[in-house]
Amino acid sequence: MKKVLTSLPFILLMAVVLGIVGGLYVNEQVMNVIVTLKYILGQVITFCVPLIIIGFIAPSITKLGSNVSRILGVAVTIAYLSSIGAALCSMAAGYGIIPHLSIATSAEGLKDLPEVVFQLDIPQIMPVMSALVFSVLIGLAAVWTRATLISQLLDEFQRIVLAVVTKVVIPILPVFIAATFCCLSYEGTITRQLPVFLVVVLIVILGHYLWLAFLYGTAGAYARRNPLKVLRQYGSAYLTAVGTMSSAATLAVALQGANRAVPPLRRDMVSFGIPLFANIHLCGSVLTEVFFVMTIGQMINGCLPDLSTMVLFCLLLGVFAIGAPGVPGGTVMASLGLITGVLGFGDTATALVLTVFALQDSFGTACNITGDGALTLFLSGYADRHGIKEMSNEDALAAEGGMGIEQA
Repeated sequence: MKKVLTSLPFILLMAVVLGIVGGLYVNEQVMNVIVTLKYILGQVITFCVPLIIIGFIAPSITKLGSNVSRILGVAVTIAYLSSIGAALCSMAAGYGIIPHLSIATSAEGLKDLPEVVFQLDIPQIMPVMSALVFSVLIGLAAVWTRATLISQLLDEFQRIVLAVVTKVVIPILPVFIAATFCCLSYEGTITRQLPVFLVVVLIVILGHYLWLAFLYGTAGAYARRNPLKVLRQYGSAYLTAVGTMSSAATLAVALQGANRAVPPLRRDMVSFGIPLFANIHLCGSVLTEVFFVMTIGQMINGCLPDLSTMVLFCLLLGVFAIGAPGVPGGTVMASLGLITGVLGFGDTATALVLTVFALQDSFGTACNITGDGALTLFLSGYADRHGIKEMSNEDALAAEGGMGIEQA
């Protein structure tokens, strides 16, 4: 019983409950403090994200050695295929379901949140996508040039970042999640706005679970390993994603859960794949956006977008998802050009898309982050099938030392 009460999933669940209940009863003065606390903690978490990406992806690339280009290509390919697969399935469901639904189009007004009392800005050392590109380039270059010293420094940096994750990011996440849900409850999003598109949101969440079942089933069959051993370690990450609404902010917990799934996951694939997929694999958000734009197209125009337009939208959305930031609303914000350009949505329709997307953003993010485990399982199976040896930190350093001796 004590183990359950002290587990991260239970702590996160209690944070959600306390946040919702607190938001219903606190006054404006207390909310001033909570909003400020949420802002500062969010700044700390956001600041750590580029460090986590560099600290895990770059060293993992150096350990993969000559096989890294092949693994990276496979990772990007399966992330894109997962996103467009989810989009096309959502499109098919939209054509079959949406014409038979009757959905309300208005919501009650929300209470305004108080202003932040003390605004402590903590800028990231670089944007998330810059960190991702930097990690890939520095890792590849270290492999190509056999840079032993840089590889050792990156490995040391990984251990430093891991300490930051376990001693800073993980402990403050429950407080950040409680503050987030307290704000949602106070302004009325949970109690007033959710019923507006409740039917659509529930359909989308069901779609998330079906797509996750497909991903884990396919990855398990390919890797010839039990996918449930991976999936059951994602409870904490799922709840964290629901609370933070950000794949990037959930990255630390996802890494922690994926490392507990070793085996069947390979540790080198976890260090490489989880941070990478957190930024390029947004299957849940893509699935959601496709269904919502079709729903709103029906509302505004009285008909669904035509098939050719939707197929083009889905294919392009998969590309935009790879470059979208893993932050709340990142996918829909990155794809606003598609919504207005390809679909021809005006201001009203675009505002509706943004509103209803925000209602379920936490569940779409949870689908994204949980799906990363399936893709990492696929990568683990791919590496084993193609005889790519798993290297521990000690093995990697020994190999790099050997390279240095040969060069000398």
